[in-house]
Amino acid sequence: KQWKEEPSPGDLLHHDMGTGLPFRPASFDACISISALQWLCYSNSKDQIPKRRLMRFFSSLYQVLRRGARAVLQFYPETSEHAILISECAAKVGFAGGIVVDYPNSTKAKKHYLVLSFERAYKAPAGLTGMEGSLLNGEREGVRVADKDPKKAGRKGAPPKKKKGVGK
Repeated sequence: KQWKEEPSPGDLLHHDMGTGLPFRPASFDACISISALQWLCYSNSKDQIPKRRLMRFFSSLYQVLRRGARAVLQFYPETSEHAILISECAAKVGFAGGIVVDYPNSTKAKKHYLVLSFERAYKAPAGLTGMEGSLLNGEREGVRVADKDPKKAGRKGAPPKKKKGVGK
């Protein structure tokens, strides 16, 4: 059986987001991206400079979102330097917000979210447990980092359990 291309129920655009977003200013109320942002940290040719591509993307995202809009971009940084570069580029064009890391101690469930807003006082929401800053160790240029691990929720302040035969 041969696969038939069905008509799209909506508009479809195939575009390199590292060259900027090709939309009119203030044409979106929000932006959601899943597993695309990290690819701007790599070069496929000499003329593709990651920082320049990230700046083009975030500058154009800043233009195409209406004021008051928010963006959530889920990504997988290969290194903490990639996460820092991404967050610094977003802050440099004027976004506030930060990186939220869910399940920071898990190799399979770990998720990074760049949560952006136009409001300078905006703080990114907490992740799933409340541990702060294990990825980037604090704030950087208006970008806040929060790491949360639900397995540790509710253990705050509880004394550590003693092992049998150890201590008095």
